[in-house]
Amino acid sequence: MATDFRLKDQLPDITERIVATYDRAGKMNHLDHCPLPRYDEIVAAINELNEIMFPGYRRREGLHHGNIGYYVGDLVDRLHDRLTTQIGRALRHEAGATSICDGLEDYEALGQAKTIQFLDQLPELREILATDVQAAYDGDPACKTPAEVIFCYPGLEAITVYRLAHLLYELSIPFIPRMMSEWAHSRTGIDIHPGATIGRHFFIDHGTGVVVGETSHIGDHVKLYQGVTLGALSFPTDEDGQLVRGQKRHPTLQDGVVVYANATILGGRTVVGHHSVIGSSVWLTRSVEPHTTVVLEAPKLRLRHDTPDDMRPELNYQI
Repeated sequence: MATDFRLKDQLPDITERIVATYDRAGKMNHLDHCPLPRYDEIVAAINELNEIMFPGYRRREGLHHGNIGYYVGDLVDRLHDRLTTQIGRALRHEAGATSICDGLEDYEALGQAKTIQFLDQLPELREILATDVQAAYDGDPACKTPAEVIFCYPGLEAITVYRLAHLLYELSIPFIPRMMSEWAHSRTGIDIHPGATIGRHFFIDHGTGVVVGETSHIGDHVKLYQGVTLGALSFPTDEDGQLVRGQKRHPTLQDGVVVYANATILGGRTVVGHHSVIGSSVWLTRSVEPHTTVVLEAPKLRLRHDTPDDMRPELNYQI
């Protein structure tokens, strides 16, 4: 069917009506302001950081001890330039800069200082990620080698991006940590807020549907299965009805805790004591002592055999 060009006469009117909404719904557009961080640049930085964290497992082949220094040096140099610009943009916007992008404050210099602080922590971060890889290998009998964890496990990918984003979050850099964590969320189905505090030897098995809230505190040697939520109870509000921010809203899991699939643990005062086990589908809103096992009562399973056809309920397999 050929295009009816007469219908295209409506397009200018549609365009005018769309543009009119930019005034009525002004919070949904960013016009007449300095540039924001670029999403594609942040994703590029994540990929370069993954190259540094796990050299030889990602894009570049043929790496060895003779050339790794040159390769990593090039990545670090590129990250310095990329992050200096993007962090500077984020800091400028957070400070309320509008269309005057070259004010008294040198935000690119601030971005560079933050970038150096971030890059300086990467050696120690690799040591922590090594414990996460080992935790996944030790905790999953289906895993054949640590290389399989690095190549294939979405939990490690989400944890890696979280740990990188958390460093930036701790440096009080706006936007970028959340951009990173939401990118990882879209890829893995695992939602870890960059503000959460997570110890070493952390393992997320399978992972889909895991949610870890901003003020969660997770100790060492903790294991979560798919569908686990570390969330908040109802949010307190002030006298104006606005949310009260800056309080601990999410639970604490002490060292050695295991939380099985689809369990929900809520509340900033909820503490799961060390080496406790939270069973599948548990809903927990109060603290439990160390070495506690929390499970639901076993449901009753009813089976019927040799039921006459005229007594069987009509089955509906539609989903």
